[in-house]
Amino acid sequence: MNVTQGRESTPAAEHRTVARVMSLLELVLASDSQGVRLGELSESIDAPKSSVHGLAKGLVAVGYLREEGGRYFVGPAISSVLAVGPSSLPSIYRHALEHLSRTSGETAMLASMVGDSVVYLDAVEPAAFIRAAPVVNKRLPLWPRSAGKCFVAFMEPRKMGLYLRRNRDAPEDTAELQAELAKIRETHIALNVGQSFADHLGIASPVIMNPASVNVALAIVGPRTRMEDKVEDISQSLLETARSFTAGATAAGH
Repeated sequence: MNVTQGRESTPAAEHRTVARVMSLLELVLASDSQGVRLGELSESIDAPKSSVHGLAKGLVAVGYLREEGGRYFVGPAISSVLAVGPSSLPSIYRHALEHLSRTSGETAMLASMVGDSVVYLDAVEPAAFIRAAPVVNKRLPLWPRSAGKCFVAFMEPRKMGLYLRRNRDAPEDTAELQAELAKIRETHIALNVGQSFADHLGIASPVIMNPASVNVALAIVGPRTRMEDKVEDISQSLLETARSFTAGATAAGH
């Protein structure tokens, strides 16, 4: 009798976990662009915050959710099972990308870190015939992409060390690399000059809601021949836009 009960209890617990995970996803999807706080998720599914936090962290780690400013939003990986487009992202990001693309004349992108990958959540391309055309909602190596460099630069030291050791696409941990990462942390600007594609140049700036966990960045990419003379102006525009999100989150009490 005890054996039978033991066998039945495990599936029951697993089913409860699956039900909670699906409920979390449905709640976040239903929130549209507003996102959902941990307390709201906990209350909605009648589960302890500690349990919900563990499930939410797991969903963030695999890309089905993303956490920003204390709220959970739809993550890029959900597009593999649902038809999720730019409308699922906060509209303010879309407006920012449109502005950045219009003023720079190049492709503006919103990037997120998913595990050890960078995923472009949305992109706005210019009308120019020759332009960067990023792949959206696909995992790509962090390095040497400009947005990926932002994420690596703001990793806590232990996580950064693990990333540099275990990823074949990661650069060797040298004095030169550490100097580049330190400069990114200081200036909040990362450059990718022909490292991904010889004729492309990328500039990115992190959106810092929480210095301990930077996982969103804005980037502008285009042909080197057009961008090399505009690096300073584009960098300044990116900085101002990224900082406006940080300031907005702080003002809102996130």
